Amino acid sequence: MAQPISNCQDLQREDEFFMRMALAQAAEAAALGEVPVGAVLVFATAKAEAQVSEAELAETTAISEASQISGEAEWAARVMARGHNGPITHHDPTAHAEIAVIREAAKVTRNYRLDGATLYVTLEPCTMCVGALVHARVQRVVFAASEPKAGALHSARALMDAEQSGYFNHRFDWQGGVLKDEASAMLSAFFQQRRRSHR
Repeated sequence: MAQPISNCQDLQREDEFFMRMALAQAAEAAALGEVPVGAVLVFATAKAEAQVSEAELAETTAISEASQISGEAEWAARVMARGHNGPITHHDPTAHAEIAVIREAAKVTRNYRLDGATLYVTLEPCTMCVGALVHARVQRVVFAASEPKAGALHSARALMDAEQSGYFNHRFDWQGGVLKDEASAMLSAFFQQRRRSHR
C-alpha cells in the first residue's frame, strides 16, 4: 500500500539535492511567464542513458552547500529528465512539469514504463499528473509545496490512499514538504508580480 514514506538523513540530503534541481527548473518557468513549477525524474541507480553535463552539475552543486561530501556526482548521474511548466509556451494545457519529464524520460529510455524512478516536483501533482505517474509506473514522488486547491496526493484529493487507489494497476510512495519554503516563496513571488502587472 502506498503511504507517505519516512526519511533518514542521507535520503533527506539526496532529496534536497534533486529538489534544488527542480527549483532551478521552476525558476526557468517563471522567467518565461509560466507558473514556476519544475520537475526532475531520476533513476534508482546511475544508468548509461542518464545525461547530465558538467555545466548542469556545476549549476546544481553551486546551489548546494555540501557538494564536496554528499556524493552529488553520483546522484547527478541518475538524472534522466528535467523540465518545467509550459502550457503557455507550448499552447498545451497538459504541458505540466511532470508530464514534460515523463515524456522526456520515456524517449531517453525508449519505454513508457519508468520502473524504479523517482519524480521530484516543486508543487504537489494534480489529478492529471498523478494519473500519468501511475501509467508510467514511477516508484516514488517527492514534492515541495502542497497545492490546496488541486493537489491530488493529500490536499484536495488523496488518490494514493488505499480506498481511492484500489482500482489503479499501480501505486507509488510519496512524500511532501521537501524544501517547501523555497518552493512556496517562489510561487508567492510569481503570483504577487502577476497581480501587480495586471493592475
